[in-house]
Amino acid sequence: MVNLKINGIPVSVPEGSTVLQAAKAANIRIPTLCYLKDVQCVGSCRMCLVEATGARGLVAACVYPVTEGMEVRTNTPRVRKSRKMTLELILSTHKKKCLSCVRSMNCELQKLALEYNAEEDAFGTDHDLKPVDDLSASVVRDNSKCVMCTRCVAACSQQTISAIGPKNRGYAKEIGSPYDVSLAFTPCVNCGQCVVACPVGALYEKSSVADVWGAIVDPDKQVVFFTAPSVRATLGEAFGLPVGTNVEGKMVTAIKQLGDVKCFNMDITADLTIMEEANELLDRLKNGGKTPMFTSCCPGWIKFAEHYYPELLPNISTCKSPQEMFSALLKTYYCEKHGINPENLYVVSVIPCTAKKFEVSRDELGHYTDAALTTRELAKMIKEAGLDFANLPDSTFDTPFEEASGAGAIFGATGGVMEAALRTAAYKLGGSGAPIEFKEVRGTAGVKEAEYTVGGTTVKVAVASGLGNARNVIEQVKSGKKDYIFIEIMACPGGCINGGGQPYVHDEVRNSIDLKAVRAQALYDYDKESKLRTSHENPAVESIYKEFLGSPNSHKAHELLHTTYAKREKY
Repeated sequence: MVNLKINGIPVSVPEGSTVLQAAKAANIRIPTLCYLKDVQCVGSCRMCLVEATGARGLVAACVYPVTEGMEVRTNTPRVRKSRKMTLELILSTHKKKCLSCVRSMNCELQKLALEYNAEEDAFGTDHDLKPVDDLSASVVRDNSKCVMCTRCVAACSQQTISAIGPKNRGYAKEIGSPYDVSLAFTPCVNCGQCVVACPVGALYEKSSVADVWGAIVDPDKQVVFFTAPSVRATLGEAFGLPVGTNVEGKMVTAIKQLGDVKCFNMDITADLTIMEEANELLDRLKNGGKTPMFTSCCPGWIKFAEHYYPELLPNISTCKSPQEMFSALLKTYYCEKHGINPENLYVVSVIPCTAKKFEVSRDELGHYTDAALTTRELAKMIKEAGLDFANLPDSTFDTPFEEASGAGAIFGATGGVMEAALRTAAYKLGGSGAPIEFKEVRGTAGVKEAEYTVGGTTVKVAVASGLGNARNVIEQVKSGKKDYIFIEIMACPGGCINGGGQPYVHDEVRNSIDLKAVRAQALYDYDKESKLRTSHENPAVESIYKEFLGSPNSHKAHELLHTTYAKREKY
């Protein structure tokens, strides 16, 4: 342990700690802009400068190591002056359309500027407005608002995509794509990790809010919403509720108060995915199909495979994602059952994911989904409607898609799809005495692996979240070092609970708590309290098969719920 003082307060931290980490241990806040835990630590923004004994000049707290007997001052006139000047220099090249910015009132730059009384025009406004790149189906980039923190670059690099990066040098430096092309023409997988990393409004999702409002007031449209499993555990953050609060009941009430709409539970098609996927896996094992089989729920992972590992496309489950399964059933089964013209049914998914917006545009999926709203977009609509979200009463999903299993709910956390599939596969192999919980695949670790023997069959499985981790698992499989049977991959670290469409979280919160773990725990708590905990028990799913699909992996199920993918060029 190293002993030092920060603002006169004694603190002991492990050797190798930084001044920033020591300050946190002493409950002293040091502002940051470029630093983001688990993503980037480069000391480039200079907001975290402090005075430290033994140092020449001010030092960046996020990278400067502590030493025995060091004394640190974080709030001297010299430090405050430096931080204010840094902010004013950043503001001089920043497009200050704050009132209409997507990050207005939730912007890290805006917050710091207010704290340090920074003048927005202290150094004038010396920049040219850059064109907005809005050609991507998912992500919009406005470089005129970029503050060059490079957190987006680090997030993209962590995903091993590097669709964006720094260009030029000195004052001309900016963030862009190779050859100045739009994000739409890069190997960007639309995961949106750059969006949730960005501290300002330089990156944001392509909004569908206006289209959905238009459908709600269209007398010829019947509008139905359905919400993804993880949204219940994150939506409350947009209204000041603690991280990890389950707001399912308030969420349903809020959606129903947006207009004459119905609200369904996407957990049902998570259960349906398990029925199709588990049976597909068992069929591959029985008949010598391609293994290991990879999950197919995550559109970011699918596009990654199309670009970088097209040879593995036959190994990916042919199941559509729960979003696309639900939309297909709504435009067929639901419309037939209720005498609705499919052209008059407007289907809206609420998802934690910007990649789902790209998924909606894919021709091979049939264009059943009319609009995909991120958690942030739903929050925006609720605020526009003037609803007092935190004080709304709870209500329940609409029939016939209201009840689902806890297995469907845990889809939102890394390892959840695997555990849900194992529950059903174990039942099919071992009967009613099969285990319900498979805790070895839980947790926020980037890679998890386990081996289970059920009903005389041994199954080796792996779970990877974050595409950098996925790449490592794939390379081990290709080299023959690992012989998994079933592999779950989620593009976003931690899974959907950390998706690119989730509420913005200030770096101070993200740097101080394990955001992924807290959000995921809300889903596991929901599962534990559920009456149904396995997908094959879901009565709604049983009805869908009995009334419409026949059986898992039937011809009709394959027509509506399955698909194929093709190779994409890397550039």
